[in-house]
Amino acid sequence: MTALTKEETEALIAEVLEVYPEKAKKDRAKHLAVNDQSIEQSKKCITSNRKSLPGVMTIRGCAYAGSKGVVWGPIKDMIHISHGPVGCGQYSRAGRRNYYVGMTGVNTYGTMNFTSDFQEKDIVFGGDKKLAKLIGEIEGLFPLNKRISVQSECPIGLIGDDIEAVSKKAAAEFNKPVVPVRCEGFRGVSQSLGHHIANDAVRDWVFERNGKDVTTAFVPGPYDVSIIGDYNIGGDAWSSRILLEEMGLRVVAQWSGDGTLEEIELTPKVKLNLIHCYRSMNYIARHMEEKYAIPWLEYNFFGPTKIAESLRAIAAHFDDKIKAGAEAVIAKYQPMVDAVIAKYRARLEGKRVMLYVGGLRPRHVIGSYEDLGMEVVGTGYEFGHGDDYDRTVKEMGNATLLYDDVTGFEFEEFVKRVKPDLIGSGIKEKYIFQKMGVPFRQMHSWDYSGPYHGYDGFAIFARDMDMTINNPCWKKMEAPWLKKPEAVEELAKAA
Repeated sequence: MTALTKEETEALIAEVLEVYPEKAKKDRAKHLAVNDQSIEQSKKCITSNRKSLPGVMTIRGCAYAGSKGVVWGPIKDMIHISHGPVGCGQYSRAGRRNYYVGMTGVNTYGTMNFTSDFQEKDIVFGGDKKLAKLIGEIEGLFPLNKRISVQSECPIGLIGDDIEAVSKKAAAEFNKPVVPVRCEGFRGVSQSLGHHIANDAVRDWVFERNGKDVTTAFVPGPYDVSIIGDYNIGGDAWSSRILLEEMGLRVVAQWSGDGTLEEIELTPKVKLNLIHCYRSMNYIARHMEEKYAIPWLEYNFFGPTKIAESLRAIAAHFDDKIKAGAEAVIAKYQPMVDAVIAKYRARLEGKRVMLYVGGLRPRHVIGSYEDLGMEVVGTGYEFGHGDDYDRTVKEMGNATLLYDDVTGFEFEEFVKRVKPDLIGSGIKEKYIFQKMGVPFRQMHSWDYSGPYHGYDGFAIFARDMDMTINNPCWKKMEAPWLKKPEAVEELAKAA
């Protein structure tokens, strides 16, 4: 169908809200909006970072997910204990395909699940002794780990386990820092607070431990940078690092995909912090700006247009050598870009996309779609803040849909009316829309593909979008609830 006008989009939102009771309708109306590029601040049109309504099914993660699953978990040479029942740790283990180099169980531990496995008696009597015993067992079994973090789950905050005291005692016993992270899942309104808590734990327990500089052997250089907020999903950080090093920069640290403790400790020595996922890591970047006078820059390596813009913006912080290096990188990969666009644009031109993801993707990937001639007609964040939407409003077309913390019902209704050619969202939404016969890409972890960052990633991105949209299977699918009664009867007989 053709794009909706502003009036039609407003009417669609009003229609979807009609099913709610008056109080819920009033609240949800604040989280649904028609995009208007002319506004200066998104808070004038959409509300974000608010508690979800009880009983209204949304798609958020928790503070534990933000800390363990995003910030701390991918640090590969540390062991991260999920302190609480086994479920949270198992669910967060290796869920996001944070690729790393190393020997699992020897010097890297990213895909392993370390849990205190809380039982009913631990809830009643406390788990401090169990945690202390677990840390001792870890030191015996995995002596090459560089450090241990304790990621607290919901019961820990409810019963009052003193993870700080246990961590300090264990650190003294094993002469190795043990980091307590108060990231109980119920804290905050989404996983976003978990990011903030995790950033603060890095600030308090990693940088200049005990007031001493732990990086005295490091020799800084004029072109040192760090990659922050890239979790190396499908190899993304590697694709980004290639470009930065080809333009003449030295990547000192990766946060935190394929990252190590030593790299994180070196970060206060760099000349520029480069942030890919602003939402999860802006807190620590701001701290380093205030304490160490290190500037930071948000960059976007999705699609050739944004890559070129970002490379030039990064180079502007350095001298003519790096500026020339940026231009050389852009020129080097232009033939590849031209070939990819020539191959796929004709097959994707005019296709319309709706997005609903976390972190940076609801806005960062827009450029990739546009480079292929596609249009993003709806987008929203699971746990975005106002500054995320401030950045998004300018990327989206006028009269397109914005939806914050969208409910399953709202998302389905919007898709039925807007009829996009592709949906990019998460695993919780994937199978609903596939059953509806709508092409779908899982955009939290690239649907088991990737990388999508960088020029190499753009070629993979284009291939995946074409493979998904133009797959003939969608025309043969019909949602079970749309089948005619006689067809259902025949299926029942056949069964």
